[in-house]
Amino acid sequence: MKKYLIVGLGNIGADYNNTRHNIGFKILDHLAKEQNISFSTEKLGDIATFKHKGRTFILLKPSTYMNLSGKSLKYWMDKEKIPQENILVISDDLNIDFGTFRLKAKGSAGGHNGLKDINEKLGNQNYARFRFGISAMFGKGKQVNYVLGKWNADEERYFPELLDKAAQLIISFGTAGIGNTMNQYNGKQVDDI
Repeated sequence: MKKYLIVGLGNIGADYNNTRHNIGFKILDHLAKEQNISFSTEKLGDIATFKHKGRTFILLKPSTYMNLSGKSLKYWMDKEKIPQENILVISDDLNIDFGTFRLKAKGSAGGHNGLKDINEKLGNQNYARFRFGISAMFGKGKQVNYVLGKWNADEERYFPELLDKAAQLIISFGTAGIGNTMNQYNGKQVDDI
């Protein structure tokens, strides 16, 4: 049975709940709820597993904090013997408009510390990443506050639809492949944002 490791990036702790930087955790929590499974705390992260159409999806929320995400990813990839092409990393992206999805087969870290650490630990950039646009609506010098800030009410109202689509994208990645999934999901997900 094919296994997929789906890594949602975020920071652990109540202070970070529902912040823009934790969109990876938020998406995995939504998918786990849809699949009626719950996370258990394991080594270097929280893990939840489900099967769908002959595939096993292992959801990982690293507990290493964002800047050491690669340590957790590498541990679970090796433990579960998952090939690199079956890994999907979910992160926030300031350079993309809010509510826009960008799935790529590989690429640079783009200034994202979680992706930077993963690139270092893997020794390459050849893994799929699903970037969720959070846009860059902050003043000079306010980036950290913005990224670690909570979603506003305007953004929140789109989440039911965005989280459903994000969950579909993950399952499509495992069942239809990255090419088909990119064609279907890359771009803006909600018309009236």
